[in-house]
Amino acid sequence: MNSFIAFIMGPMVWISAIIFVGGLLFKFIGIVQSVRQKEPYIFSYMTLKHSLRSIGAWLVPFFPKSTRLRPVYYGISYIFHILLFVVPLFLASHIVLINEAFQISWPALNNSLADWLTLVVIAALLFFVVRRQMVPEVAYLTRPSDYLMIAIVALPFVTGFLAYHQWFAYRWMAVAHVLSGELMLIIIPFSRLSHMLTAPLTRAYMGSEFGHVRHARDW
Repeated sequence: MNSFIAFIMGPMVWISAIIFVGGLLFKFIGIVQSVRQKEPYIFSYMTLKHSLRSIGAWLVPFFPKSTRLRPVYYGISYIFHILLFVVPLFLASHIVLINEAFQISWPALNNSLADWLTLVVIAALLFFVVRRQMVPEVAYLTRPSDYLMIAIVALPFVTGFLAYHQWFAYRWMAVAHVLSGELMLIIIPFSRLSHMLTAPLTRAYMGSEFGHVRHARDW
């Protein structure tokens, strides 16, 4: 058991990180090559100015008109996506591990605050599950794989919360936390979770088409 824990805490971390970064890079190169082959004219009107303008506009809460039409969903979604990165990056225990490996560190979240923010992430994921069941047009498009993706994202937060509080089976919860985090990193480039890459690219394309060609806003 100790050798297994050493493996998932050591080599497996590097393996999952390499697959995550390499997979996203491979996906990005594939997208660029596909555009060059099928729709090369897109590059003729892509501009950094309009791309960044569109991405920036969609990063501001409730600035795009469509987000104001569904404030509850977009409000929860906005908070969720921020915390999805903030909580793992600024969790004290994660920073300690990174510091041990690379001798770098940064300020950490207060443990109590991190606890509450973790619960907010879990609550947001539950909201997404209920929404997929209750909103007809979303339920129609929902597939079992969508629930699987939500579960994969939820597992690192649920197991991390349980492991931190050591309510039961601490060792197994800690192992499940590490494995589920690595699983999520590995799956991201090959699933719909890769929208962390494709969403900015889509906004850059839309922003350039609307701003540079149509001289209009896409928000």
